[in-house]
Amino acid sequence: MAFSQPKIEYKTNAQILKMREAGLVLAEALDEAVAAAQIGVTTAHVDSVFASVLERHNAKSNFKGYHGFPATICASVNEEVVHGFPSDYVLKDGDVLKIDGGAIIDGWHADSARTVIMGTADPEDQRLSDITQEAMWRGIAALAEARFVGQIGDAIDDFVSSVPGAPLGILEDYVGHGIGSEMHQAPDVLNYRTGHRGARVKPGMCLAIEPMLVRGDLETKVLEDDWTVVTVDGARASQWEHSVAVHLGGIWVLTAHDGGVEGLAPFGVTPSPIQA
Repeated sequence: MAFSQPKIEYKTNAQILKMREAGLVLAEALDEAVAAAQIGVTTAHVDSVFASVLERHNAKSNFKGYHGFPATICASVNEEVVHGFPSDYVLKDGDVLKIDGGAIIDGWHADSARTVIMGTADPEDQRLSDITQEAMWRGIAALAEARFVGQIGDAIDDFVSSVPGAPLGILEDYVGHGIGSEMHQAPDVLNYRTGHRGARVKPGMCLAIEPMLVRGDLETKVLEDDWTVVTVDGARASQWEHSVAVHLGGIWVLTAHDGGVEGLAPFGVTPSPIQA
């Protein structure tokens, strides 16, 4: 029996430019949310700051209402890996906060996430966040030359497994994804090496690359709210994410203010904007 593969949506340059508009609004919203995330502030307040930026730009949230999700960001603290609800939880010194958000402009989506550490960081938490962020950029850099999507996960896995010091785990149950006229599309973007090539990389492909790393065991569970994912052993986690477009001129990081110039420079990759 033959099984059909989910269809990949390839975007025109004009559609990628709309996604870039959404990406710039999202980058601004994340900037302000990160600035608002301070000791003594609730995660609900951080969500409200993010939401106000979307409103200011007449952008829509692609998180709020998604399968019933109640907020404009996922606010996941410490052992919460992803999909945490903003709430009356008051941020404390040393907390590791993952802010994951999205924006829609004229029906086109952007998705991005950052890890923020409150106040005085545990050195191992800072290391976790730094390595996760670099893993994301290494995955994006790999996309610039990749023939197949699976090469992104190869690059991330090779880097994380080679870092000296205490080993970090790459979650396998939660992965990146295609993005465009919907937030989650084909293909899946794995953050680890599998031996499978994945979809062929072609111009017009847009991907959300989002490694999630943990300090402890890979086992996770979903809390009773049916959303919040936590590590079973209570180990802390980090998430970093950008939405990236592939086009005839190269790659372009849609959710980075500079298109990915600074993040990709260490790897000898220069992003290529699409001209309107």
